[in-house]
Amino acid sequence: MIVLVASIFTITLRAGTSLIYATVGEIFTERSGILNLGLEGMMLMGAVSAFATAYYTGNLLAAVVAAMAVGIVLSSIHAFLSITMRANQVVSGLCITIFGSGMASYLGQRLGPADNSFYLVGLVGPRFIPISISGLGSIPILGAVFNQDILTYIVYLVVPLSWVFLYKTRYGLNLRAVGENPGTADAMGVNVFLVRYMATILGGMLVSLGGAHLSLAYTPGWAENITGGRGWIVIALVIFAMWNPARAVLGAVLFGGINAVQFRLQAAGTTIPAAFLNMLPYLATIVVLVVVTWWETLSKRIGAPAALCKPYIREEK
Repeated sequence: MIVLVASIFTITLRAGTSLIYATVGEIFTERSGILNLGLEGMMLMGAVSAFATAYYTGNLLAAVVAAMAVGIVLSSIHAFLSITMRANQVVSGLCITIFGSGMASYLGQRLGPADNSFYLVGLVGPRFIPISISGLGSIPILGAVFNQDILTYIVYLVVPLSWVFLYKTRYGLNLRAVGENPGTADAMGVNVFLVRYMATILGGMLVSLGGAHLSLAYTPGWAENITGGRGWIVIALVIFAMWNPARAVLGAVLFGGINAVQFRLQAAGTTIPAAFLNMLPYLATIVVLVVVTWWETLSKRIGAPAALCKPYIREEK
């Protein structure tokens, strides 16, 4: 029984890593007042670029850098359209998703046979494998925390550092101020446009890094639609986390846990239809989102940044 629980816990952490990266990244972006719905496309582009780089160069560091660079480029496009051009942020984000999904599919096909008959390309070369920390990885159940790949270990630092940055530093205060009332922040000497650009680009970099984790560690390789809709799940997790990086972990672990359970049930040969099991993580996300929204309504808590999705025009200050 302990072995089974430890196995589920291990898969839970691995499945939740990509979600945590993307959720924290989107929290940074939305905290500045910019909504990014291009997460699915960015994660797919991050996954395919990381996989292709590792596949051809055998260098994992280069693969991670490539994924982050792709995230920076795509988020910069979204930032330019949303901040400088003051375009509709929803439309801009959806365009990024459509473009990223299509481009990732196209680039992924170039990795397969000439007749494009492939479905899955495995990463037989370098990949991020679990590294057990001596003395800690052998602890029953909790040892799973110390038996993960390097990207998961890094996310252990990303969450607390993000929380400290947002709530304990002047730069984090400026970021939250820009998302709440950009006019007031501007009057206090904060460069609203620069803060929004930096937050959007940082967010896109983390989102693509989440995609890279999928193709380099969680399921090493490339498959069509490898993200499985995780980019859309992240949008719900941001609301569940109430724009707080620390709470993002809870949502990611919930999704990853249900994902791990359905994998174990399928491996055990359950009679429950596989399609229903695959649906469980997304169904749970919908239920959690409804409950959180209902709770926020009853408690009258304000979670979303007040200036979210509202372009800032300095002349109207």
